[in-house]
Amino acid sequence: MNKLLAALIATTFAGAAFAQAPAATTTTTTTPATTATAPATRAEIKADKTEAKADRKVEKTEAKADQKVEKAEAKADKKVEKADAKAEKKADKAEMKAEASAAKK
Repeated sequence: MNKLLAALIATTFAGAAFAQAPAATTTTTTTPATTATAPATRAEIKADKTEAKADRKVEKTEAKADQKVEKAEAKADKKVEKADAKAEKKADKAEMKAEASAAKK
């Protein structure tokens, strides 16, 4: 979250610096205008990189969360299957006991 906030602030400063760049006049050469916009461009590029990095981090975190959910679901399914098998085994045992009891009579 701190990086995202830093990216937002950097973007705001870059936008403010770009908006305040002096307009090129006919008497000045284009070199000062280029150098004046170059820092803003670098700042924008850096802000874009920071934002992209934050996006990748969010995606990675979401992927990890999805993996945790899938793992928990698989574990729950395994537990249910085990309980079903145990209940079936118990029912079979009770049925065999009832048959043995009926055969004795």
